[in-house]
Amino acid sequence: MPQDPMDFEWSYWIEWGREHILWLLAGHLLVSQVSRLLVEKYKPWCLMIYGMAACWLLLGIKGFAVILLHAAISFVVAQFQLSLLTWLCSLILLATLRMPAVEETKRKWYDTENEYYLLLFTVSVRCLFCTSFSLEYCWHAPTQKSSHSFLWMLAYVFYYPTFHNGPLVNFDEFSKQMRRQEAFSVKTNLSILIVGIIRIFFWWCLAELMIHLMYIHALYSSALPLESASYWALGGLALAQVLFFYVKYLVLYGVSALLLQMDGLKPPPLPCCVSLMHSFTEMWRSFDVGLHRFLVRYIYVPMGGSQSSLLGTLFSTALTFAFVSYWHGGQSYLWYWGALNWLGVIVENVTKRILSISLIQDLI
Repeated sequence: MPQDPMDFEWSYWIEWGREHILWLLAGHLLVSQVSRLLVEKYKPWCLMIYGMAACWLLLGIKGFAVILLHAAISFVVAQFQLSLLTWLCSLILLATLRMPAVEETKRKWYDTENEYYLLLFTVSVRCLFCTSFSLEYCWHAPTQKSSHSFLWMLAYVFYYPTFHNGPLVNFDEFSKQMRRQEAFSVKTNLSILIVGIIRIFFWWCLAELMIHLMYIHALYSSALPLESASYWALGGLALAQVLFFYVKYLVLYGVSALLLQMDGLKPPPLPCCVSLMHSFTEMWRSFDVGLHRFLVRYIYVPMGGSQSSLLGTLFSTALTFAFVSYWHGGQSYLWYWGALNWLGVIVENVTKRILSISLIQDLI
């Protein structure tokens, strides 16, 4: 039975995974386990060299140079230890990804559109990693700068399991866990690997069944069936779509999370099932946990967050969603999506504050 070809993200990553990325991840696993067994002290540098080699192999020397240039610029700007300047640098680097002249130049480097998109997706995710490192550099005392060297930045930016699509791991968590040297057991790691592969294979089979039997995205791409469908049918289609999105990210993030575990790191929790969620706030906290931690640590809390006044909270939340919309591409529909999510979160928080008033509680 033919599959639904309309979900670009699934088709794209599965194709790249089968042809190249899964093999490179298997290579990373081999290098990681050998270095943990023989040279635990030098594991970060072994993985850094492997990640740089994998990047060069897949994106070419020009793609590798772009990512290295982004890291170098971010590191130089971080030397001023000004968070605002670091953010300005990050936003400018993101903006270069959408400049028509730059886009056209990068497209000429590759034979196919898919290769160009791989560079685009990779650099977008690397921008977040560069921002995380640079802000941590700004916030740490001069005595701690040795643990925030350019070499550590490269080890973080070129860490291969999270290289192309995440999940996002903040630099403070990454460096702390990567420095920690633990007892290594081949037997324990092998059992983690086998159980992890079985789980990911099950999720992949479920996603493939959904995409071969349900045709959710094909239905959404045509106005005619949507116009003739009842509201109940539209609600069912919407639920089916978000459930497929959930299963898709169990696979995409599950592979990376398994390799993080094999490296002795603690990955962000995998997405929670969307059917168990009933609020915007919970959705943002529990679906992409790595992105949520990034947004809270580097945008929401520094701008005041929930500890500030109501207006301050509104502004902090708005800025957070504005960045999410801009990072995802900045198209008009993404601004609407960000605004609706912001509105949902604000309504929930305002309602929570109202319900916490003692008089309201007494009435309830």
